[in-house]
Amino acid sequence: MSVHDDTAAAILEARLNDPFAVLGAHDGAVLTFQPGARSVTLIARDNARPLGTLEESAPGLFSGALAEPVPYALRIAWPDGAVQETEDAYSFGLVLSDLDLYLFNEGRHWELARAMGAHPRTMDGVEGVAFSVWAPNARRVSVVGDFNSWDGRRHPMRSRQGAGVWELFVPRIGVGAHYKFEIAGADGSVVQKADPLARQTEVPPRTGSIVAPAPDFAWSDADWLAERAKRHAPDAPLSVYEIHAGSWLRPDGDAEGTLDWQGLAERLIPYVADMGFTHVELMPIMEHPFGGSWGYQPLSQFAPSARFGTPDQFAAFVDACHRYGIGVILDWVPAHFPTDAHGLARFDGTPLYEHADPREGFHQDWNTLIYNLGRREVSGFLLASAFWWLEAFHVDGLRVDAVASMLYRDYSRNAGEWVPNIYGGRENLESVAFLKRMNEVVAERVPGAITIAEESTAWPGVSAPVSEGGLGFSYKWNMGWMNDTLRYVERDPLYRGWHHNEVTFGLVYAFSERFVLPISHDEVVHGKGSLIGKMPGDPWQRFANLRAYFSLMWTHPGKKLLFMGCEIAQEREWNHDAQVAWDLLDQPQHAAMQRLVRDLNHLYTAEPALHARDTDPAGFQWIVGGDTERNVFVYARYGAPGDAPVVVVLNMSANPHYGYRVGLPRAGVWREVLNSDAGIYGGANIGNGGAIHSVAGDLDGQPASADITVPPLAGLILRFEDAAA
Repeated sequence: MSVHDDTAAAILEARLNDPFAVLGAHDGAVLTFQPGARSVTLIARDNARPLGTLEESAPGLFSGALAEPVPYALRIAWPDGAVQETEDAYSFGLVLSDLDLYLFNEGRHWELARAMGAHPRTMDGVEGVAFSVWAPNARRVSVVGDFNSWDGRRHPMRSRQGAGVWELFVPRIGVGAHYKFEIAGADGSVVQKADPLARQTEVPPRTGSIVAPAPDFAWSDADWLAERAKRHAPDAPLSVYEIHAGSWLRPDGDAEGTLDWQGLAERLIPYVADMGFTHVELMPIMEHPFGGSWGYQPLSQFAPSARFGTPDQFAAFVDACHRYGIGVILDWVPAHFPTDAHGLARFDGTPLYEHADPREGFHQDWNTLIYNLGRREVSGFLLASAFWWLEAFHVDGLRVDAVASMLYRDYSRNAGEWVPNIYGGRENLESVAFLKRMNEVVAERVPGAITIAEESTAWPGVSAPVSEGGLGFSYKWNMGWMNDTLRYVERDPLYRGWHHNEVTFGLVYAFSERFVLPISHDEVVHGKGSLIGKMPGDPWQRFANLRAYFSLMWTHPGKKLLFMGCEIAQEREWNHDAQVAWDLLDQPQHAAMQRLVRDLNHLYTAEPALHARDTDPAGFQWIVGGDTERNVFVYARYGAPGDAPVVVVLNMSANPHYGYRVGLPRAGVWREVLNSDAGIYGGANIGNGGAIHSVAGDLDGQPASADITVPPLAGLILRFEDAAA
């Protein structure tokens, strides 16, 4: 059988864009490309009987007659004497169903990671891997890997016309194979791209994808999942410990090595549980090429970073968290992606995942590209990623990064640097639709899971239901509270009286959304210093200030989030190349701070008044909100009717106040259940010791009052115990 010169040249020069038209069996003859082979013969698949010998008609091109019209395989002899038997990739049918392609093109294939990418599969009784990738403008796409010497001529893929998808079943390879897609782009480029839907990757700085098995983890968290909705409800306590997995604890101190998922399960989970946090939030663990991005420039939206182990090991970590009663929240980044050549940028030689116009498609702040959410396939790709983490890995929530940058077309742009929407406005309508759809489908598919928006503007209804015109998030980070209160607590106490509103203003809007109060990594990096480093005064005052600030945070309406290291008053700002300064716990004041955070968490969880009405104005009442002279704040927190109220007294001045007469919601016995100035927390032990007896009589708008001692730079939490004073 002769091969047309043009066909041979297209194969040898990797220009074959319709391989199934010429390779494989056609009209009783077989053509196969096996560069470097010494000989190729045809054998029957079922019993290996000879079906013909192929002749080399061009370098690496073997062709000849097929003796019988039966399923065949290739017996390939190599120069080193090795003999390989394998089926012909071009003798198999379609990989993807028409329904898969339809749903993908509509942006509604919620189980995309189980359909496209690379999947171990048995086709026609033969084991192999089914590959597929979206590259509608490519001239040619090949799958390359360690199974074909990374040679783009060996396995060119079939184009599913109209869908923009390329596919190929490669027999006799399986789990663990390393691969990429070689794409001859519309712009004339030829590049090797990592699989956007890879479920496993090589360890950076290597950039290849790895064939991973279908998820088949033996979960043991059915009870947790059954109770999850209750744990995430607005009336539940939610206290989140945010960590960077690579720098929480390092086996050899600050050396390069990091804990893997098993090590984190053994060390992190018991710590989080003991500290009383209800959830751990992981900064992005989706695979990312540059560790210095902390994961916020991800390229593999479906693969846990290989830095910490395999996907199954990550699943085991989540399962272990659930056994300890700890929820897992992942940072997830649909707002932008990096420009690395092996990634999504100009994936098929055109702006495919990103906008073509840099005024829409390039983030000036981060030098990253912006997803084109107006393209259904891109929107569906990201939505499928969100559901993948929540469903395949039983993750309990997603904290969506940089939502503000998604909502506004002029985000961080000057006039003339942005493109208005179709109505001439600044709102990004495509992003709004994307976020609403995400939250609607999460609620439908993963009941009990939560979504949290990092959103720093006054966009209305971020946490309101989509049916009521909102974006549909479960919670929103309260960036206003964080900025105002940090600015306040950084001031010298002498001047705080003129800035009282920096604490009180947050209550004006505290119930307009379902809020999380975030002290995140962003507040302790890039020259901002550590949290303890923000505190003014001498060493004693600095620690007292931070204890008072934590007392405010844990008693203020809103769920809690604290970044690792803050709980021990780490002195240096966070460095992703160094672990938390655990050696500080040898110093009493740092160990005492850790104890305070632990006790605040446990008290917050145990006292319904501190969490049950976080989103209800009836759960909060100012008692003293205007004592600017003494820098004192007093407020009551209420749980359900019948629950004991809690009163919080904060003294943000450096002076104690003795005989401070304060109104209280009930006459009777009150108990000081936490005093941040207690000796066990490193304080001076100024306080009220035993019972506080309040008597009837109007004061501060309350029906009772009592004289109390208020320590300097401290928070008191008083609980009502008995009406019979």
